[in-house]
Amino acid sequence: MTSWRDRFNRFSGKTRIVVCRLFIHLAGKEVAPLLGILNESAQQAVDAEGDLRTLGEGLVEICQSLLQYDVYWRSAANEGDVFWEEGEAGNYVTDLFTDSAQRYSSSAELGDVDRSEAFTVPVTQNLIVMLTVAYEGEVPELEGDLASVQALKAGLKALINLHYQDALRAIQVHFSPAQLGDELTSDQTIQYFPELIPL
Repeated sequence: MTSWRDRFNRFSGKTRIVVCRLFIHLAGKEVAPLLGILNESAQQAVDAEGDLRTLGEGLVEICQSLLQYDVYWRSAANEGDVFWEEGEAGNYVTDLFTDSAQRYSSSAELGDVDRSEAFTVPVTQNLIVMLTVAYEGEVPELEGDLASVQALKAGLKALINLHYQDALRAIQVHFSPAQLGDELTSDQTIQYFPELIPL
């Protein structure tokens, strides 16, 4: 339901900015290849010096990969808020960035992985992907509870559409563990990501 404040701000011509964060927990030995996609996207973002278009293309690739791996989804969560002031939205994005970066093994070391050693390192059976975006407008698929498979699929597709509509204003991707060879145990998943709800 649209609040009185929302209606007033729309009437006064203010821009509606939504900041939201999605958590997706995947489990199984088969999820490790996603780390390669996530690290490659992170490296491209660093190389592009944070160019929003490049970040958006990486987000699309990540969302498409997550949709292909839906059989491995185990739990999810989402949070967010609506802002009418760009500065307030920016502060919230910063807060979510800081929180995501402090999660276990979520600071990726973007060095090259020696693929010849890829079969000798431990393979994690848990992967948490955290997607944080800020966008202009209203997207019902991202502004409700996404802790169901169908709602999460709709939310990921909505993120893809936001990129193609040029509506994204900020994009952050964090993941745990951060690289091949790191492991995220089931106990650590519960400890560091208590907001997750089983799908």
